[in-house]
Amino acid sequence: MQRGGRRFKDAVYEQFARIGKGLASPTRLELLDLLSQGEHVVEDLSRLTGETVANVSQHLQVLRRSRLVDCRKEGLYVRYRLAAPAVGEFMRGLRLLAEQQLDELERARRSLLASWREAEAVDRDELVRRVREGEAAVIDVRPVEEYRAAHLPKAMSLPLEELEERMAELPSDCEVVAYCRGPYCVLALEAVTLLRKRGYRAFRLDMGVWDWRARGLPVEGECAHAEGRNR
Repeated sequence: MQRGGRRFKDAVYEQFARIGKGLASPTRLELLDLLSQGEHVVEDLSRLTGETVANVSQHLQVLRRSRLVDCRKEGLYVRYRLAAPAVGEFMRGLRLLAEQQLDELERARRSLLASWREAEAVDRDELVRRVREGEAAVIDVRPVEEYRAAHLPKAMSLPLEELEERMAELPSDCEVVAYCRGPYCVLALEAVTLLRKRGYRAFRLDMGVWDWRARGLPVEGECAHAEGRNR
């Protein structure tokens, strides 16, 4: 290879490595997963990950240098978000690749669900059909900020911490389908368990907004059509 070609290759892969450096941490991957649900301030991310505010701030700076996240000021707070919709698409692709290649991930999933057997998801395609045709009441049990950013059509925002006190708002004559951030989020598992204890016919849809969108299905919310804005 000619010297100029080698310099070009080195420069290209050095830039690719910037992305790799941003991803090379379980905490940063979790932060990206959370930000794919919507904007968050550092304090929220600290609470959700169990990391200190200082550690979360350091991880976010690495992600900013890798051009994976961006931020904006809102009063006294700084709100972080994905730098582009392509980052959310990449995170979903990374999850699918890990599911295909890593047996350890499937074992971890089975271990988690072993204690939630009563809330295991039924056939995904059938649940999607029921949701699309209005045969079930759909509840989004994520924090309300994530619901506002993007949610399934006609879904009711019913954050898990409010579920018990607001259960009377749910119809008693049809099934209830709960969803959260995706197959590795336990919010919907907890919601279905609680609903079934109260006599509801409840099921978990083990898909998040990105999975729903990937099927070519519509999404509602403030950021549902914001792809162009963030590019």
